[in-house]
Amino acid sequence: MKHLPKSEVWLVTGAQELYGPGPLKHVADHSKAIAKGLNAAPGLPYPLVFKSVLTTPEAIRAVCLEANQAPRCAGLVLWMHTFSPSRMWIGGLSVLRKPFAHLHTQFNRDLPWPEIDMDFMNLNQAAHGDREAGFLHARMRLPRKIIVGHWQDPEVVERLAAWMRVARGWQDLQGARFARFGDNMRRVGVTEGDKVAAETRFGYSVDGFGVGDLVAEVKGVAESKVTALCAEYTDRYAVAPGLGRGGPRHDSLREAARIELGLRAFLTKGAFKGFTTTFEDLHGLRQLPGLAVQRLMADGYGFGAEGDWKTCALVRMMKVIAEGLPGGTSFMEDYTYHLHPSGSLVLGAHMLEICESIAAAKPSLEVHPLGIGGREDPARLVFTARAGPALNASIIDLGTRFRLIVNEVDVVEPPKPLPKLPVARAVWTCRPDFKTACGAWIRAGGAHHTAFSYAVTAEHLRDFAEIAGIELVLIDRDTRLAELEKELRWNEAYYHLAPGARS
Repeated sequence: MKHLPKSEVWLVTGAQELYGPGPLKHVADHSKAIAKGLNAAPGLPYPLVFKSVLTTPEAIRAVCLEANQAPRCAGLVLWMHTFSPSRMWIGGLSVLRKPFAHLHTQFNRDLPWPEIDMDFMNLNQAAHGDREAGFLHARMRLPRKIIVGHWQDPEVVERLAAWMRVARGWQDLQGARFARFGDNMRRVGVTEGDKVAAETRFGYSVDGFGVGDLVAEVKGVAESKVTALCAEYTDRYAVAPGLGRGGPRHDSLREAARIELGLRAFLTKGAFKGFTTTFEDLHGLRQLPGLAVQRLMADGYGFGAEGDWKTCALVRMMKVIAEGLPGGTSFMEDYTYHLHPSGSLVLGAHMLEICESIAAAKPSLEVHPLGIGGREDPARLVFTARAGPALNASIIDLGTRFRLIVNEVDVVEPPKPLPKLPVARAVWTCRPDFKTACGAWIRAGGAHHTAFSYAVTAEHLRDFAEIAGIELVLIDRDTRLAELEKELRWNEAYYHLAPGARS
């Protein structure tokens, strides 16, 4: 994946000097053993590094400031092995700019009942110390994930791994740059937004460029590189008849390759992690970028159509979370419905730009008329998404805050073949059901553009919303529309009052 940060998470253990050097050595040894054991367990996406045992306000503040400046540190895991008076942590946590998870565990799984004495009790005080820490975190109203259970419990490892993935996704957004070619689709509301507020909240920037800047890169592509990329297409995809060398539509394929190479060059030079396009601003391009977008998304770039920079950034962040997990992640759009009495289905697609990472089988590379954009017939990959559980996520700007809406879905095989639909597509059922899910989505203001993923879960996005300090609306099998409507009303009050409560 392009520009993926090298990441690690620091395990920081709390204690106090009251216990003396002997017990503190046990605390350090236990912490090292936990880090080693968790790193050996399957599932952690990158290393958990034991940093230190902290016993003074000065040491805590120093570690927090060090974490802020450490480029590899995606976040901290805090654990109080013994009692650690929480006022010591105020100065450090006040300046900490990295996310943290609170691991409520203890070194030993079972109590050695016949051998327990007061030395054992004083040393193994996580039940005591983590409650003290939890009070302070609540008092300071700090965003964090709380993971409870023995550190060898597979569920604890799974919860920690999920949070670590999100911490890296957050790390990846800090300072990320996204390129926007042209503006958003004219008169569309949901693709608009406050880019200043987004940079303040999420840490990424969105820079606008004229499509002419891209055209200049496309025109500078060497023909030999175009030929080589077309050969790669032939090896990788089922290329439709007439697109091969000497075929009547081979020039269309070469133009798609030229656009891909030019777009890659532009993104590489600017170290961009994603981009947007719009079919209403194609001056100088012979085709709407379709194949190029699909392949760049497969390489980890974020994308949003019609200038939708919020979805572009969300796609990138979710791809970072999903790195190394089975499944795929793509830009998506709820396009049309199958409203049969036996069960309603959603047909998701877009004009061209769906990522091949979600394909059920080898994609077909085809050229067809588009009917929009006023350009030549563009090349695109055509496929059907694999069956299985997935989700759609939308991030919207409500003017005073951002809201993340998530709907869990189940992708199914299309009931019938789609021989005349020349685009990539996915068909799914909504949880808990079509009417509830769509009613909830529309009530919450969810966009028609989404980030779709088999690999990213609701837990991941809940952790992201917690780190970012934004509202999460989850539509799943337990959703009841009347309750969700009340939740949305309560959230209006909470997010209006919360900034003052945190001060």
